[in-house]
Amino acid sequence: MNTVAIASSELRDLYATESARIQQEFSVTGEGNVALAQRTAVVESILLRLWTEIISAEPEGPEGFALVATGGFGRGWLFPHSDIDLLFLHGDGGSEDAFKDSIRGFSQELWDLRLKLSPSTRTLEECERFDPGNVEFAISLLDCRYIAGERKLFARLREKTVPRLVSRESHSLIQNLGEITRSRHHKFGNTVFHLEPNVKDGPGGLRDYNVSYWLALVSAMEKLRVWPDPKALLPVSSRRALDAALHFQMSTRCFLHFRHGRHDNTLTWEAQDEAAVRKIGASDAEIANAADWMRIYFGHARAVHRVSAQLLEEIPAAWSSVYRQFQSWRSRVSTPDFSVVDGMIFVQKPDSLQDPEMLLRLFHFMAEQGLKLSTTTEYKIEQVLPSLASTPPRGAELWLYLQETLAQPHAADALRAMNALRLLPLLLPELKGIEALVVRDFYHRYTVDEHSFLAIEHLHRLKDSKVDSDRRFAGLLEEIEQPALLYLALLLHDSGKASPLENHVDASLQLTESCADRLDLDPVDRETVRYLVHSHLEMSASMRRDIFDPANVRSFAEKVGTPERLKMLCLLTYADIKAVNPEALSPWKADNLWQLYIAASNHLSRSADERVHAENNDATLAHLHSLAPVAGKKINNFLEGLPQRYLRMHSVSDVLAHTEMATQLAKDSVQLSLKQVRHWYELTLITPDRPFLFATVSGALAAWGMNIVKANAFSNAAGVVVDTFFFTDRFRTLELNIPEWERLKQSIAAVITGKADVSRMLQDRLRSDKATAPKVKISTQIEFDDECSAHSTLLQILTQDQPGLLYKMCSQVSKHGCNIEIALIETEGQMAIDVLYLTAAGAKLDHDRKAALEHSLREELDRKSAR
Repeated sequence: MNTVAIASSELRDLYATESARIQQEFSVTGEGNVALAQRTAVVESILLRLWTEIISAEPEGPEGFALVATGGFGRGWLFPHSDIDLLFLHGDGGSEDAFKDSIRGFSQELWDLRLKLSPSTRTLEECERFDPGNVEFAISLLDCRYIAGERKLFARLREKTVPRLVSRESHSLIQNLGEITRSRHHKFGNTVFHLEPNVKDGPGGLRDYNVSYWLALVSAMEKLRVWPDPKALLPVSSRRALDAALHFQMSTRCFLHFRHGRHDNTLTWEAQDEAAVRKIGASDAEIANAADWMRIYFGHARAVHRVSAQLLEEIPAAWSSVYRQFQSWRSRVSTPDFSVVDGMIFVQKPDSLQDPEMLLRLFHFMAEQGLKLSTTTEYKIEQVLPSLASTPPRGAELWLYLQETLAQPHAADALRAMNALRLLPLLLPELKGIEALVVRDFYHRYTVDEHSFLAIEHLHRLKDSKVDSDRRFAGLLEEIEQPALLYLALLLHDSGKASPLENHVDASLQLTESCADRLDLDPVDRETVRYLVHSHLEMSASMRRDIFDPANVRSFAEKVGTPERLKMLCLLTYADIKAVNPEALSPWKADNLWQLYIAASNHLSRSADERVHAENNDATLAHLHSLAPVAGKKINNFLEGLPQRYLRMHSVSDVLAHTEMATQLAKDSVQLSLKQVRHWYELTLITPDRPFLFATVSGALAAWGMNIVKANAFSNAAGVVVDTFFFTDRFRTLELNIPEWERLKQSIAAVITGKADVSRMLQDRLRSDKATAPKVKISTQIEFDDECSAHSTLLQILTQDQPGLLYKMCSQVSKHGCNIEIALIETEGQMAIDVLYLTAAGAKLDHDRKAALEHSLREELDRKSAR
């Protein structure tokens, strides 16, 4: 066995032993910076051993060749599963050719040790060239550190080459770094407050810490043309906050790598639970649960994000040319109180901020202009807060400025800044409980306070939205008489989520009353805000019913009472849903919200209808007959007895197509149509009604791996069913294989006619799918309601979502002799919310049938959840 092979075996044992020791020590101490230093030292010892075995017997040889640590390794930040960034540095091309094979062997030995190596090879001259297509390499040189080889060569790199490169290309480096950072932030929604954040790449993560350091370093090096003193790069206050955040985030990322056993930087809920128990990065803090620990995380992340964002704004080189022109134009909006320089707000007379009125005017100016506060201004605000805390403004004066600020287009950004500086909870203590509060339902993506700010932001964005559906809501917003009351309600609607009360709405109402007292609201305004907070879930609840059922519309409209409240509640619901996560307000949900608003508005204007009858003088029927005069009788026969909801949901072209499909039933008793609509697929089935029909089709779709997001079931007086299923294709089967469209329809037709066994198909699918434990446990709730509809019994089921769920539930419904008149399917995170309108023998369900059905459903759902 040769010496290299012996060394490899020894080094493999060394690395395994030391890695286990480092992990064991970390499990006791939780000190991430210590673990990083130890792993860095272990890897360095391995590199030096291989260098002497393969490259040169002299650690500082050979001449003209050096091994350099860059990037995270150069900083000494070797996390348990992070890459090792190495630069093979050559004095000229001659040494590059001479050591080409040795470098290959050296790298292979490291890979054989299961080390993740990211190597690069450059000559000294090449290191000084700036490559716009590889900015990352130039940035990595900012953390270069000597490992082995010729020291003089490394010294030339660090003391001469890097300063020259940075001084010459500082503008390009900073601008590219700014663009990369803004693009990364955009991927995370430009917010720190994610419920499961990425501690490396997310806003406020370790990457932002590095960005802050790099921006300050490049700016200083441009002026000095030498390496600056690291301690002088940032103000003392910023450096103190960043150092505390770095200690916490290093420990957190180490913990995640050890916990996952791989390079995974996501703070999942399970990881948060364990981190809280172990007090990772916060051994001296009082931590009762994961929410407490996450508040500490968000505090550090916000501090890091704040510094990096300020540097991106305050260093002009970080701007694009378009942004630079925009900021130059913004500088013209200065006032006698505030000056604007490069898009940053400065106070003309800093001492004036001791006046609470001036402080409130400052944030009103920020909300109006969409500008950011300069570091100097933020520092001045922090200085005056202690004196302000003893006698904070309140009453009509506070409400005057607050309502004007809330009505401005950039109100959400002003609120975020007030919250980050601790001014908002000082003015409105009712909001303290929801600051950085994590609510775990796997549906909401952001913390409670950020959710509220986003909701306000979404309403303000309506004005400039280019989306057609948004314009309807934008028009509604323009009609609101007092929009500030709506924004205040959004600010308070979830304020009670930190309360131990089971119903957060009750707690939010208590805090709303307190806030109304603090602002000395007019009694009428107080009642409006109170109503909106109390009813903020009402419209969403009504959308889980048949929005075209007159009884549902009448019940909802009577609760609202007035057109003005209806408008405000509709907009609040729009903003509330949209702020949950980027996908929450899907186009069909937005359309349902609008349809419910129109139906309720019509009811308040005393216009409503319930069923389709061919003899009625209906405008839609008249339009249909005018388009297809010859098919008038066919249209009448098809539509007779269908719910009014059918006509309101389907376009004229859809109705004509369905009528034509119905006329083909004599030739083929199963008529199917499949098309792609926006982000999902739409399957329409027209066939004579039969037992288990809806369950069978839903089961077949689940067996194909489709995820049903919405479904409608209708039948006419002749017993012809019109079922529509909206679904997403989890495995992109239809997108990637066009022939599968026809095969899917054939498969569904086969299960409907009994030629294929849907149960067996579904079992095969469930066996092939990997079972994963749900992150949130949903307790099953089953409710019956005979009051919501004049014709049907409403069944609402809330339960754990899982493949094949709808098939199982609908099969039980059919077994008990129930017919599904309408089906409303919805999923929020891991919770399925299914509403079925049921009849038995054409009437509502009696008590015994409901009791038996509920028993069967619970048995089925309990059996599924136990698997």
